[in-house]
Amino acid sequence: MRMDNIKKEFITDSKGNKKAVIIPMEEYSKLLEDLEDLAAIAERRKEPTRSMNKLLKELKEDGLI
Repeated sequence: MRMDNIKKEFITDSKGNKKAVIIPMEEYSKLLEDLEDLAAIAERRKEPTRSMNKLLKELKEDGLI
């Protein structure tokens, strides 16, 4: 999601300094999803990888596909 595509409104103090932002709930939910996805990726980045063929073979052996 691109931040410049999000409709946002700012709450400012008496000097015009931005203090908070208001965004639509739908956009907020999408941002939370993206944040959760990035956190999961960061947590798992050191896990070993495997090829798609090996993964498919393991899933078939386990009866999952």
